[in-house]
Amino acid sequence: MDPAQMPRLQEIHANLIDRLQEAKDQGWLDEVAAIETSLAAAAQKLRAMRHRAAQPSTVHLGMPEIRSSVGRITPRL
Repeated sequence: MDPAQMPRLQEIHANLIDRLQEAKDQGWLDEVAAIETSLAAAAQKLRAMRHRAAQPSTVHLGMPEIRSSVGRITPRL
């Protein structure tokens, strides 16, 4: 998910809300069901994007472990 796409997804979500109201006003029951499904998917994607945006953007990988035996031949027992 690209957080840069969040404004576009918010626009789509708002448009779906308007379309849902129009479909309800016109009595287009099949259209209402389809829009509700799309609206739920858009809302879920927005929640996921907001959650992802709230996460830290850097990852601490830690320092590599340097073992004292590196470069030495250790006898096998």
